[in-house]
Amino acid sequence: MSARGLRQDRAADDERGTRDTREADDLDVEEVLALVKDRDAPEPAHPEEPAARPSRTPDPAPRENCHRATPWPEARTIAARAARAPRTHVSVTLGDALGLVLAAPLTALTDLPPFDTSAMDGWAVAGPGPWRVRAEGVLAGSAAPAPLADGEAVGIATGARIPAETTAVLRSEHGRTDDQGRLHPTRDMSHGQDIRSRGQECRSGDRLLPAGAVVTPAVLGLAAAAGYDTLAAVPRPRVEVLVLGDELLTEGRPHDGLIRDALGPMLPPWLRALGAEVAAVRRLGDDAKALHRAVTASTADLIVTTGGTASGPVDHVHPTLCRIGAELLVDGVQVRPGHPMLLARIGDGRHLVGLPGNPLAAVSGLLTLAEPLLRTLADRPAPEPYTLPLRDAAHGHPHDTRLVPVALGGDHAVPLHYNGPAMLRGIAAADALAVVPPGGARAGQEAEILDLPWATAGVDACFT
Repeated sequence: MSARGLRQDRAADDERGTRDTREADDLDVEEVLALVKDRDAPEPAHPEEPAARPSRTPDPAPRENCHRATPWPEARTIAARAARAPRTHVSVTLGDALGLVLAAPLTALTDLPPFDTSAMDGWAVAGPGPWRVRAEGVLAGSAAPAPLADGEAVGIATGARIPAETTAVLRSEHGRTDDQGRLHPTRDMSHGQDIRSRGQECRSGDRLLPAGAVVTPAVLGLAAAAGYDTLAAVPRPRVEVLVLGDELLTEGRPHDGLIRDALGPMLPPWLRALGAEVAAVRRLGDDAKALHRAVTASTADLIVTTGGTASGPVDHVHPTLCRIGAELLVDGVQVRPGHPMLLARIGDGRHLVGLPGNPLAAVSGLLTLAEPLLRTLADRPAPEPYTLPLRDAAHGHPHDTRLVPVALGGDHAVPLHYNGPAMLRGIAAADALAVVPPGGARAGQEAEILDLPWATAGVDACFT
């Protein structure tokens, strides 16, 4: 069964059971409270009449909804524009170029084909038949064969150089020899038949691909055929991952208040799927000095931290950024899950993305801030945005955008359960995330879709 089929089966299984209970579990505490407050607000007596004023002073806005929190679309735009200076281009071998972006146009270094070649196994013939057949044949890779005389033929292999004066290639299945060894065609032929002419695909100097094209396996083949051993490319952005939290285990089952680290195993391959080179993964615990040393010593283009972005007693990311004089570009985003995420410029064209510690919230931060930044650093084009109708209604936050894992089923998207900030069960079965606007989306409503990289390109294509 395909990966897409497995995801759809999981989506079907996920829909069974008590839906109301699971939908409540999908929301974090703050979302549930916000929804309850929204539902408890008095309804207007008439559509044109204002709602009754509450008798008590409203609670102040929570930290994530204060003026510092950036709207979700704006946060992605800021991240995409954060890398200002063009990066140095590198020369890489064809074996190391897969997934990179061309830094210069790919120009043919030779004609393709470089000489007239046979498109089929058969005989190269000169003039009308029947033909006298030479004893020796012409194989691919052999030196230039002797020219053919009129009425002469020679056996030839696919890809072999065509002898001078050849008028056509007669396919093996379209010829027969008589008792005198002469070759006869068994069907009509045309001049130039089954000959690949020199320069048929391109001439030396032709522009084959523009700068900015992504190097795919087919591009590697074209570059090799056109005479290249190396390519000028934009290097992969170098990323270091700093995993924070004293409560995290690296092996075994959770116990005694300790939990398994899900982000350490998940983030490096995800970042590689986004085009990055993961230089290191470091586990620092809740240690402010260790975090400061790691950030100041790093030479990576991007540092990604996990957890520690709020204002708790062991949340050291903000104090560390303040201590080193970093420029906060995004400090909180109006998105659920993941609103405490941040983006900072830490000098010399380098950046730090602070992800929340909850796994799905970290995924939200990865796609909101890290993906657009890495795309710019790698000089990759932005994916073409698209929408799909939601098969089922998706709960929304009253004020913030919500990212919900979905399975793609033909012409619609199916919202998945188990999509709370600390949950990975929904995203593990998903093909994409749906962007749910504040207030939610009804069944049938169009929603913007953020594809997961391996759902469209395949796991092997993304991680190799």
